[in-house]
Amino acid sequence: MSNPPVRRVVLKLSGEAFADPGLGYGIDPLTVVWVAEEIGEAHSDDIQIAVVVGGGNIFRGVSQAAKGMDPASADYMGMLATVINALALQDALEHQGVPTRVATAIEMRAVAEPFIRRRAVRHLEKGRVVVFAAGTGNPYFTTDTAAALRAMEMRADVILKGTKVDGIYTADPMVDKSATKYDDISYLTVLERQLKVMDATAISLCMDNKLPIIVFNLRTPGNVRRVIMGELVGTTVRA
Repeated sequence: MSNPPVRRVVLKLSGEAFADPGLGYGIDPLTVVWVAEEIGEAHSDDIQIAVVVGGGNIFRGVSQAAKGMDPASADYMGMLATVINALALQDALEHQGVPTRVATAIEMRAVAEPFIRRRAVRHLEKGRVVVFAAGTGNPYFTTDTAAALRAMEMRADVILKGTKVDGIYTADPMVDKSATKYDDISYLTVLERQLKVMDATAISLCMDNKLPIIVFNLRTPGNVRRVIMGELVGTTVRA
């Protein structure tokens, strides 16, 4: 891998990326291994990769399972779910020979490091993949916002959001067959049209800091590497 257009990236994965494709929930070991292989293929001496994971495959604070619960308690449960996913990804990456550290916003020293910005940056500089878990450590903030925040703190060049579709569309392509795909779109357009890319807080953070977001299909083999190498994959959100 030579002369990549970016050097440090934050990859945002939803909990669904770890789930059994047929069920949509739980952790499927083969799926986790496949994701780890995709990251491992893109990782090199020239590329520093941090990953922010969601937990919706295990517990989602706005799900039916959380109905009637205190919202803050439900969100904390969701944060703990992200730690489970992060540990699964760490194990799969290390089986690929990729040195990995899990940094969590909620301290649990027996299983992961507490998030310390300078330490996380140092891990990246040493060629380790860093998996950020537990969101921001605060309820009422999504893992999308956590991805934007960590990307700013790590001084990343771009956020890569891996999804099950190949970019941003005018409408949900699974529902509306006439929906058309954007190759480029502005932050303001995303906010104005309420396109479900990332939540409004995350988009606003990226807009204020001029941090581009690339939305792409994670399920297409080799896409993580292609996006990092600057190929025209997915949709880019920028000013």
